[in-house]
Amino acid sequence: MSKHEEIVNFILSLEVGTKISVRGISSQLGLSEGTSYRAIKEAENMGIVNTVPRVGTVRVEKVYKKNIESLTFAEVTRILDATILGGKDGINKILNKFIIGAMDIESIIRYLRPGYLLIVGNREEAQQLALENEAAVLITGGFDCSEKVKAIANEKGIPVLSSTYDSFTVASMINKAIYETMVKKEIILVEDVMDVNTTCLMGSDTVATWRKLMAETNHERYPVQDEHMKIIGIVTLRDLQGHNDENELINKIMNKNPICVTPKTTVAYAAHIMGWDGIKICPVIDKKKLVGVLTIEHVIKAMEFALRQPQVAETLEDLILMNFTCVHEGDNLHFNGQIVPQMLDPFGTASWSSLNMLLSTMGIMALRQNNNINVSVDSIMAYFMKPVQMGSDIDIYTQIVDKGRSFSKVEVNMYNTHKDPVAKAMISAKMFTK
Repeated sequence: MSKHEEIVNFILSLEVGTKISVRGISSQLGLSEGTSYRAIKEAENMGIVNTVPRVGTVRVEKVYKKNIESLTFAEVTRILDATILGGKDGINKILNKFIIGAMDIESIIRYLRPGYLLIVGNREEAQQLALENEAAVLITGGFDCSEKVKAIANEKGIPVLSSTYDSFTVASMINKAIYETMVKKEIILVEDVMDVNTTCLMGSDTVATWRKLMAETNHERYPVQDEHMKIIGIVTLRDLQGHNDENELINKIMNKNPICVTPKTTVAYAAHIMGWDGIKICPVIDKKKLVGVLTIEHVIKAMEFALRQPQVAETLEDLILMNFTCVHEGDNLHFNGQIVPQMLDPFGTASWSSLNMLLSTMGIMALRQNNNINVSVDSIMAYFMKPVQMGSDIDIYTQIVDKGRSFSKVEVNMYNTHKDPVAKAMISAKMFTK
C-alpha cells in the first residue's frame, strides 16, 4: 500500500464530522505535509471530505447520487460569503426552505420548521425562537448575535450565519442558487449510471480464460487491465475471430486504443461518441484506473429517464418553445409560434442561434414522435437563414426523408406569415437500440 492510499484509508476510518488538517495527519501518520496535502485533495475529489469556509476540512458522508434539488447550509455560506457565528456541526445539513422574518414573533412561529432557514436582522428573540424550533438563522446587515444565541446554536448543532447583504439580496441570491441547481436536474453524468461491479481480464490472460469467462457471465466484451490495475485495452467477440490458439495472450488480440470516458463525463456526450463509433461498451477511468463500465443499455435508460422527468425549472428553450403549438400531419409535424424577445440579437431580429435551436429541436421531436426517444444528433446542415422581426408568426414543417435502423434524416423548413421561406436545415441523427 502506498503512502497516498494509507492516508485515504485513514480518512475513511474517521467518523463523519471529524475535522482534518494537513499538519495533524502528517504528525499522526509520520508522513510529509506535501503527501498529506495531495491525499486530502484526492479525498475531496472522492467526496469523502469537504472544505467549509471559516471551519476547515471536515470528513463527510460520500453522496453517491447527487441531491441537486437542495442546498446545504455550507453552500449557502459560500454563496453569500457569510460568517458562521455558531452551530458549525450542522453546517452540512440540508436547507429545506427559507423564510424572511419580516413579521412579529407570534406570526413567525407558524412558519418555522426543522431544516428551515430564517432570514432576519438583529432581532434576538426571533433568532432564539428559530433555533428552538430546529431552524437555522441567517442574520443580514452584517450584525452579530449574542453569546446566548451562539450557545443554543452550538448545543443544538444548528447554524447561525451572518451576511453583510440585506434581506432582499440574500433571498434573491439563495433563490438563484436553487434555480440553477434545478436547471441541472436533467444533466446526468456517467458516474450516475455506470456499472461499478464489472468483470475484467488481465493482459496476461489467455483466450481460454476469455472463453471460460464468457460462458460464466454470458458477456461478449471485457476491459483489459495490467498489473497496476490500469486500463490497457478492450476485447470483444469480434476480436476473437481468426484466433483459435487457446494459449494466445489477450494483449496480442485486444484493441489497444479503447475509447474511454471519466465519471464526470455527461451521458449525452458519451452517447454521442458511442453512437458515432458504434461501440457497445465504454470503460470508465479515473487517472487511468478502471472504475466502471458504461454500456449502451445504461445510456438508453439514462436518456429515457431524463426525457421523462418533469420540468422543474425554465431554461431558455422552455421560454421559447412554450409559445409554439404542434400539429401532427401524418408522419410529419407542423409547429406554429411567435418570435419572442428572448430570441433577439442586438439588432432586434431573431438571432442565428435561436433559429438554429428551433430547427434542431423541432427536427428531433419529429424523430421521437413514434416513441423512439433514444436519439443523438450527429450533424446539422443549415442551408440558409433570413432575418425575422420580433412578434412575427412563423411556421415550421418537418419531413422525415430517411429513416433507417441506425440513422435517420429529417428536413426542417421555416416560413414567415407570408409563407416566404425563412430557414431550412437537414438533420442527421443516430437512433439507439439495444
